[in-house]
Amino acid sequence: MLVTSKEMFRKAYEGGYAIGAFNVNNMEIIQGITEAAKETMSPLILQVSAGARKYAKHVYLMKLIEAAIEDTGLPICVHLDHGEDFEICKSCIDGGFTSVMIDGSKHSFKDNIRLTKQVVDYAHEKGVVVEGELGRLAGIEDAVNVSAEDSSYTDPGQVEEFVRSTGVDSLAIAIGTSHGAYKFKPGQKPQLRFDILEEVEKRLPGFPIVLHGASSVIPEYVAQINEFGGAMPNAIGVPEDMLRKAAHMAVCKINIDSDLRLAMTAGVRKHLAEHPDHFDPRQYLTPGRDNIRALVAHKMIHVLGCNGKAY
Repeated sequence: MLVTSKEMFRKAYEGGYAIGAFNVNNMEIIQGITEAAKETMSPLILQVSAGARKYAKHVYLMKLIEAAIEDTGLPICVHLDHGEDFEICKSCIDGGFTSVMIDGSKHSFKDNIRLTKQVVDYAHEKGVVVEGELGRLAGIEDAVNVSAEDSSYTDPGQVEEFVRSTGVDSLAIAIGTSHGAYKFKPGQKPQLRFDILEEVEKRLPGFPIVLHGASSVIPEYVAQINEFGGAMPNAIGVPEDMLRKAAHMAVCKINIDSDLRLAMTAGVRKHLAEHPDHFDPRQYLTPGRDNIRALVAHKMIHVLGCNGKAY
Protein backbone atom coordinates (compact mmCIF):
# COMPACT_ATOMS: atom_id res chain seq x y z
CA MET A 1 0.00 0.00 0.00
CA LEU A 2 1.03 3.62 -0.43
CA VAL A 3 1.91 5.27 2.89
CA THR A 4 3.37 8.52 4.16
CA SER A 5 6.75 8.64 5.86
CA LYS A 6 5.34 9.81 9.19
CA GLU A 7 5.29 6.44 10.97
CA MET A 8 8.52 5.39 9.22
CA PHE A 9 10.33 8.43 10.59
CA ARG A 10 8.94 8.05 14.10
CA LYS A 11 10.24 4.48 14.29
CA ALA A 12 13.54 5.40 12.64
CA TYR A 13 14.20 8.22 15.11
CA GLU A 14 13.39 6.03 18.08
CA GLY A 15 15.34 3.09 16.67
CA GLY A 16 18.46 4.98 15.65
CA TYR A 17 18.40 4.10 11.96
CA ALA A 18 17.49 5.85 8.70
CA ILE A 19 15.18 5.15 5.76
CA GLY A 20 16.63 5.05 2.27
CA ALA A 21 15.03 7.41 -0.24
CA PHE A 22 15.98 6.11 -3.68
CA ASN A 23 15.42 8.05 -6.90
CA VAL A 24 13.58 6.19 -9.66
CA ASN A 25 12.95 6.82 -13.34
CA ASN A 26 12.40 3.46 -15.06
CA MET A 27 11.13 -0.07 -14.51
CA GLU A 28 14.48 -1.76 -13.91
CA ILE A 29 15.51 0.71 -11.20
CA ILE A 30 12.16 0.35 -9.43
CA GLN A 31 12.38 -3.45 -9.63
CA GLY A 32 15.95 -3.58 -8.30
CA ILE A 33 15.17 -1.27 -5.37
CA THR A 34 11.91 -2.93 -4.34
CA GLU A 35 13.31 -6.45 -4.67
CA ALA A 36 16.15 -5.47 -2.32
CA ALA A 37 13.66 -3.95 0.14
CA LYS A 38 11.62 -7.15 0.11
CA GLU A 39 14.71 -9.33 0.60
CA THR A 40 15.87 -7.25 3.56
CA MET A 41 12.36 -6.43 4.85
CA SER A 42 13.15 -2.72 4.87
CA PRO A 43 10.85 0.32 4.87
CA LEU A 44 11.14 2.22 1.63
CA ILE A 45 10.79 5.65 0.05
CA LEU A 46 10.80 5.89 -3.73
CA GLN A 47 11.40 9.45 -4.82
CA VAL A 48 10.87 11.14 -8.15
CA SER A 49 12.57 14.30 -9.36
CA ALA A 50 11.03 16.74 -11.81
CA GLY A 51 13.45 15.44 -14.43
CA ALA A 52 12.43 11.82 -13.86
CA ARG A 53 8.78 12.81 -13.99
CA LYS A 54 9.34 14.54 -17.32
CA TYR A 55 11.33 11.59 -18.70
CA ALA A 56 9.06 8.71 -17.67
CA LYS A 57 5.75 10.61 -17.20
CA HIS A 58 3.85 10.72 -13.92
CA VAL A 59 1.28 8.09 -14.85
CA TYR A 60 3.88 5.51 -15.91
CA LEU A 61 5.88 5.91 -12.70
CA MET A 62 2.79 5.61 -10.51
CA LYS A 63 1.65 2.45 -12.31
CA LEU A 64 5.13 0.93 -11.97
CA ILE A 65 5.14 1.71 -8.25
CA GLU A 66 1.64 0.26 -7.86
CA ALA A 67 2.92 -2.91 -9.56
CA ALA A 68 5.91 -3.01 -7.18
CA ILE A 69 3.58 -2.78 -4.18
CA GLU A 70 1.43 -5.63 -5.53
CA ASP A 71 4.54 -7.71 -6.28
CA THR A 72 6.34 -7.19 -2.96
CA GLY A 73 3.54 -6.48 -0.49
CA LEU A 74 5.63 -3.68 1.00
CA PRO A 75 4.27 -0.33 2.19
CA ILE A 76 5.98 2.31 0.05
CA CYS A 77 6.14 6.09 0.38
CA VAL A 78 6.22 8.00 -2.94
CA HIS A 79 8.04 11.30 -2.60
CA LEU A 80 8.66 14.31 -4.85
CA ASP A 81 12.34 15.21 -4.71
CA HIS A 82 13.24 18.92 -4.97
CA GLY A 83 9.91 20.42 -5.93
CA GLU A 84 10.79 23.97 -6.91
CA ASP A 85 7.37 25.62 -6.70
CA PHE A 86 3.84 25.20 -5.41
CA GLU A 87 2.49 24.06 -8.79
CA ILE A 88 4.64 20.93 -9.14
CA CYS A 89 3.99 20.01 -5.50
CA LYS A 90 0.25 20.39 -6.02
CA SER A 91 0.38 18.31 -9.21
CA CYS A 92 2.19 15.47 -7.42
CA ILE A 93 -0.13 15.62 -4.41
CA ASP A 94 -3.18 15.51 -6.67
CA GLY A 95 -1.53 12.70 -8.66
CA GLY A 96 -1.17 10.32 -5.73
CA PHE A 97 2.20 11.10 -4.15
CA THR A 98 2.17 10.63 -0.38
CA SER A 99 5.07 13.00 0.32
CA VAL A 100 6.55 16.07 -1.35
CA MET A 101 9.60 18.22 -0.87
CA ILE A 102 9.35 21.94 -1.46
CA ASP A 103 12.85 23.29 -1.96
CA GLY A 104 12.73 26.99 -1.14
CA SER A 105 16.41 27.12 -0.17
CA LYS A 106 17.28 29.46 -3.04
CA HIS A 107 14.92 32.09 -1.62
CA SER A 108 15.34 34.38 1.36
CA PHE A 109 14.49 32.89 4.75
CA LYS A 110 11.20 34.80 4.83
CA ASP A 111 10.20 33.75 1.30
CA ASN A 112 11.25 30.15 1.98
CA ILE A 113 8.87 30.10 4.95
CA ARG A 114 6.04 31.62 2.91
CA LEU A 115 6.42 29.13 0.03
CA THR A 116 6.90 26.12 2.29
CA LYS A 117 3.83 26.98 4.38
CA GLN A 118 1.74 27.33 1.22
CA VAL A 119 2.67 23.77 0.23
CA VAL A 120 2.20 22.43 3.77
CA ASP A 121 -1.27 23.90 4.05
CA TYR A 122 -2.38 22.27 0.80
CA ALA A 123 -0.61 18.95 1.42
CA HIS A 124 -1.89 18.45 4.96
CA GLU A 125 -5.48 18.94 3.79
CA LYS A 126 -4.88 15.93 1.50
CA GLY A 127 -3.09 13.80 4.10
CA VAL A 128 0.31 14.27 2.44
CA VAL A 129 3.52 15.04 4.35
CA VAL A 130 6.04 17.75 3.43
CA GLU A 131 9.83 18.07 3.57
CA GLY A 132 11.38 21.53 3.63
CA GLU A 133 15.00 22.62 3.24
CA LEU A 134 17.30 25.09 4.98
CA GLY A 135 20.80 25.62 3.60
CA ARG A 136 21.95 24.94 0.04
CA LEU A 137 23.87 21.89 -1.16
CA ALA A 138 26.46 22.30 -3.91
CA GLY A 139 26.47 20.06 -6.97
CA ILE A 140 24.36 19.08 -9.95
CA GLU A 141 21.43 16.67 -10.05
CA ASP A 142 18.74 17.02 -12.72
CA ALA A 143 17.44 20.60 -12.46
CA VAL A 144 19.36 21.30 -9.24
CA ASN A 145 22.60 23.14 -10.03
CA VAL A 146 24.34 25.01 -7.22
CA SER A 147 27.95 26.16 -7.39
CA ALA A 148 30.28 25.77 -4.41
CA GLU A 149 30.27 29.55 -4.06
CA ASP A 150 26.47 29.66 -3.79
CA SER A 151 26.18 26.75 -1.37
CA SER A 152 25.71 27.35 2.34
CA TYR A 153 25.53 25.35 5.56
CA THR A 154 22.29 25.29 7.49
CA ASP A 155 22.11 27.88 10.27
CA PRO A 156 20.89 25.99 13.39
CA GLY A 157 19.59 29.29 14.75
CA GLN A 158 16.88 29.32 12.06
CA VAL A 159 15.51 25.79 12.33
CA GLU A 160 13.06 26.27 15.21
CA GLU A 161 11.38 29.29 13.64
CA PHE A 162 11.26 27.59 10.23
CA VAL A 163 9.62 24.41 11.51
CA ARG A 164 7.21 26.29 13.76
CA SER A 165 6.20 28.79 11.06
CA THR A 166 5.78 26.28 8.22
CA GLY A 167 4.49 23.13 9.91
CA VAL A 168 6.81 20.89 7.85
CA ASP A 169 7.05 17.21 8.75
CA SER A 170 10.80 16.83 8.10
CA LEU A 171 13.73 19.10 7.32
CA ALA A 172 16.62 18.71 4.88
CA ILE A 173 19.80 20.37 6.10
CA ALA A 174 23.19 21.13 4.56
CA ILE A 175 26.16 19.78 6.53
CA GLY A 176 28.64 19.11 3.73
CA THR A 177 27.04 16.56 1.43
CA SER A 178 26.48 17.55 -2.22
CA HIS A 179 24.67 16.36 -5.31
CA GLY A 180 26.38 14.36 -8.03
CA ALA A 181 29.39 12.01 -8.13
CA TYR A 182 32.03 14.67 -7.39
CA LYS A 183 31.23 15.61 -3.82
CA PHE A 184 34.78 16.49 -2.78
CA LYS A 185 37.81 17.80 -4.63
CA PRO A 186 40.74 15.42 -5.33
CA GLY A 187 42.95 15.29 -2.25
CA GLN A 188 40.27 16.86 -0.05
CA LYS A 189 39.37 14.83 3.03
CA PRO A 190 35.62 14.13 3.07
CA GLN A 191 34.12 15.76 6.13
CA LEU A 192 30.59 16.42 7.37
CA ARG A 193 29.61 19.10 9.89
CA PHE A 194 28.29 16.88 12.64
CA ASP A 195 28.45 19.86 14.97
CA ILE A 196 25.65 21.47 12.95
CA LEU A 197 23.63 18.25 13.03
CA GLU A 198 24.10 17.98 16.81
CA GLU A 199 22.93 21.57 17.32
CA VAL A 200 19.89 21.04 15.09
CA GLU A 201 19.06 17.88 17.03
CA LYS A 202 19.20 19.82 20.32
CA ARG A 203 16.92 22.53 18.97
CA LEU A 204 14.44 20.10 17.36
CA PRO A 205 14.34 17.06 19.65
CA GLY A 206 12.56 14.12 18.06
CA PHE A 207 12.19 15.89 14.71
CA PRO A 208 13.21 13.94 11.55
CA ILE A 209 16.18 15.36 9.63
CA VAL A 210 17.04 14.57 5.99
CA LEU A 211 20.37 14.31 4.17
CA HIS A 212 20.46 15.01 0.44
CA GLY A 213 23.43 14.29 -1.81
CA ALA A 214 24.44 11.28 0.29
CA SER A 215 25.65 8.75 -2.28
CA SER A 216 28.98 7.15 -1.42
CA VAL A 217 30.06 6.80 -5.07
CA ILE A 218 30.97 3.13 -4.65
CA PRO A 219 34.57 2.67 -5.94
CA GLU A 220 33.74 -0.75 -7.39
CA TYR A 221 31.21 0.73 -9.81
CA VAL A 222 33.35 3.76 -10.66
CA ALA A 223 36.27 1.44 -11.47
CA GLN A 224 34.02 -0.74 -13.63
CA ILE A 225 32.76 2.27 -15.56
CA ASN A 226 36.30 3.54 -16.09
CA GLU A 227 37.47 0.10 -17.20
CA PHE A 228 34.93 0.04 -19.99
CA GLY A 229 35.33 3.50 -21.46
CA GLY A 230 34.41 5.89 -18.67
CA ALA A 231 36.31 8.94 -17.44
CA MET A 232 35.49 9.40 -13.76
CA PRO A 233 38.83 9.24 -11.94
CA ASN A 234 37.95 12.07 -9.54
CA ALA A 235 34.55 10.82 -8.41
CA ILE A 236 34.46 10.95 -4.60
CA GLY A 237 31.40 10.32 -2.42
CA VAL A 238 30.38 10.47 1.24
CA PRO A 239 32.10 7.75 3.33
CA GLU A 240 29.60 5.19 4.54
CA ASP A 241 30.80 5.37 8.14
CA MET A 242 29.74 9.04 8.20
CA LEU A 243 26.30 8.11 6.92
CA ARG A 244 25.98 5.41 9.58
CA LYS A 245 26.84 7.99 12.22
CA ALA A 246 24.20 10.39 10.87
CA ALA A 247 21.62 7.58 10.86
CA HIS A 248 22.27 6.97 14.56
CA MET A 249 21.57 10.66 15.23
CA ALA A 250 18.56 12.71 14.09
CA VAL A 251 18.79 11.80 10.39
CA CYS A 252 15.79 9.65 9.47
CA LYS A 253 15.97 9.88 5.66
CA ILE A 254 19.06 9.57 3.49
CA ASN A 255 18.75 10.29 -0.24
CA ILE A 256 20.57 8.08 -2.74
CA ASP A 257 20.61 8.73 -6.47
CA SER A 258 24.13 8.92 -7.94
CA ASP A 259 25.03 5.47 -6.56
CA LEU A 260 22.04 4.01 -8.41
CA ARG A 261 23.10 5.64 -11.67
CA LEU A 262 26.65 4.38 -11.27
CA ALA A 263 25.52 0.84 -10.43
CA MET A 264 23.19 0.65 -13.42
CA THR A 265 25.72 2.14 -15.83
CA ALA A 266 28.53 -0.14 -14.59
CA GLY A 267 26.42 -3.25 -15.18
CA VAL A 268 25.34 -2.17 -18.64
CA ARG A 269 28.83 -1.12 -19.76
CA LYS A 270 30.44 -4.31 -18.52
CA HIS A 271 27.87 -6.49 -20.24
CA LEU A 272 28.13 -4.71 -23.58
CA ALA A 273 31.94 -4.76 -23.43
CA GLU A 274 31.92 -8.51 -22.81
CA HIS A 275 29.08 -9.21 -25.27
CA PRO A 276 29.43 -6.68 -28.12
CA ASP A 277 27.03 -8.72 -30.27
CA HIS A 278 24.12 -8.27 -27.84
CA PHE A 279 21.47 -5.76 -28.82
CA ASP A 280 18.49 -6.98 -26.80
CA PRO A 281 17.85 -4.46 -23.98
CA ARG A 282 16.78 -7.32 -21.72
CA GLN A 283 20.27 -8.76 -21.96
CA TYR A 284 22.19 -5.66 -20.91
CA LEU A 285 19.62 -4.12 -18.56
CA THR A 286 19.45 -7.28 -16.44
CA PRO A 287 22.98 -6.89 -14.98
CA GLY A 288 22.23 -3.21 -14.39
CA ARG A 289 19.13 -4.18 -12.42
CA ASP A 290 21.11 -6.83 -10.52
CA ASN A 291 23.65 -4.17 -9.52
CA ILE A 292 20.83 -1.94 -8.26
CA ARG A 293 19.42 -4.73 -6.12
CA ALA A 294 22.83 -5.57 -4.62
CA LEU A 295 23.64 -1.92 -3.95
CA VAL A 296 20.33 -1.16 -2.25
CA ALA A 297 20.48 -4.29 -0.09
CA HIS A 298 23.99 -3.29 1.01
CA LYS A 299 22.82 0.21 1.90
CA MET A 300 19.81 -1.02 3.86
CA ILE A 301 21.80 -3.52 5.91
CA HIS A 302 25.23 -1.94 6.33
CA VAL A 303 24.61 1.82 6.09
CA LEU A 304 21.02 2.71 6.96
CA GLY A 305 20.43 -0.09 9.44
CA CYS A 306 16.76 -0.33 8.43
CA ASN A 307 16.73 -4.01 7.46
CA GLY A 308 13.99 -5.99 9.21
CA LYS A 309 12.14 -2.77 10.07
CA ALA A 310 9.40 -2.88 7.42
CA TYR A 311 5.93 -2.78 8.94
